[in-house]
Amino acid sequence: LSDAEVTSALAKGVAAGAIVPVLCTAAGKSLGIGTLLDAIVALLPSPKQAAPVTAVNPRTDQPETLTREPAGPLGAIVFKTTADPFVGRISYVKVVSGVLTSGTPLLNAAKDQPERAGTIGYPKGKALEPATEVVAGDIAGISKLQVTATGDTLASRDHPLRLPPIEYPEQTYSAAVGAKNKADEEKVNAALVKLVDEDPTLTLEHEPITKETIVHGMGDIHLDVVLEKMKRKYGVEGTLAVPRVPYQETITSSAKAEKKYKKQSGGAGLYGHCVIDIAPVPRGTGFVWEDKIFGGSIPQNFRPSVERGVRETMEQGVLTGNPLVDIKVRLLDGSTHQVDGKDIAFKLAGAMAMRQAVMDAKPVLLEPIMEVEVLVPERNMGDVISDLNGKRGKIAGMEPSGDHMEKVKAQVPLSSMYRFPIDLRSITQGRGKYTMKFSHYEEVPAHAAQPVIAAYQKSKGGEEEEG
Repeated sequence: LSDAEVTSALAKGVAAGAIVPVLCTAAGKSLGIGTLLDAIVALLPSPKQAAPVTAVNPRTDQPETLTREPAGPLGAIVFKTTADPFVGRISYVKVVSGVLTSGTPLLNAAKDQPERAGTIGYPKGKALEPATEVVAGDIAGISKLQVTATGDTLASRDHPLRLPPIEYPEQTYSAAVGAKNKADEEKVNAALVKLVDEDPTLTLEHEPITKETIVHGMGDIHLDVVLEKMKRKYGVEGTLAVPRVPYQETITSSAKAEKKYKKQSGGAGLYGHCVIDIAPVPRGTGFVWEDKIFGGSIPQNFRPSVERGVRETMEQGVLTGNPLVDIKVRLLDGSTHQVDGKDIAFKLAGAMAMRQAVMDAKPVLLEPIMEVEVLVPERNMGDVISDLNGKRGKIAGMEPSGDHMEKVKAQVPLSSMYRFPIDLRSITQGRGKYTMKFSHYEEVPAHAAQPVIAAYQKSKGGEEEEG
């Protein structure tokens, strides 16, 4: 075969998506740059060679085929957004059809909102080289777009079109992110919001149970790069840690408790007395409160205070500081004092009674269970199943997935999944991938719950000693 025939065959394979060229370059030392540019010219397809794309008119939901010609209606997709502290916000677009000019009245078709472009230009390094027009097939940078995010479509206002959104791989790695110095917490959060705006494969989430900020990304290296970029661009240092598991607590039997809060200190004292019983309810029911007092042993105006104390204990838990769930509480009896009966006393009596009742009702720890699907090479399947079993996983099934790959389905505790991306990469030499989603909460086996409870009680004891 001649060089021309090899190049032609490679170009056809690249255009069909069957071949992905890999070239080694070192831009800092100007090595391989010429080869890369030659390969781009010789191997990558012209925009005109690409298949037509189907867009949708967001107002009529009617499909429209775009042939990637400058003569067609304007359709440009935003594939990247950067927020530079000095240059400002720049949206990078690929013009799929039509011609983009600085005078074109733009519409964000994804959000159906008008946009006003700042500078339009060809990106050269960090700068934009001003351009009067950008035709189909070209890439441009647009500054100062207000409502546009990565994945949105820009079209002309008189011919709105929405292009198919970019599909990103699912995030597989999570970490708790914080500031290296307490004083920088607000700066770190602000920098993270900007970085998430730039990177669609990065998301932020506040976990209400553990009160941590969780960052989700494509892997441990991805999140390390995020921290490095945050330090370089915004001058703040962050830290990554394994997220705390959002456990819950519940009870497995019924119990009754009576508590009296009584305090005398010279003048008017405090008095509150209540009797409650508690019972488990079906999973997912939440908190059920019933007032079963007949008569006025506790005046009507003090009963909500007992409930507030009970709810406070529900939020704080008794085993690990995590919230209690799926409990029915009945207020049965109590007493008051004509002078010393106070709201705060009944609240404290309610909290003390709830804590005592829960401890008597055989409390247990609940953990989130994840639905996991792992795609692995056939030869690694045994090792992956063994790894999942070692993580207290329950294998739900296996099925062939073509191309010598196998799909393994399992239910695995979230606490065991934080290290799984690293373990999977090691077992499969980077060839395995997985997805997971929340399934349900399940009781933690005693041997696994004990260390979690002991660690919390120890940290709580340490805090009390410091106090």
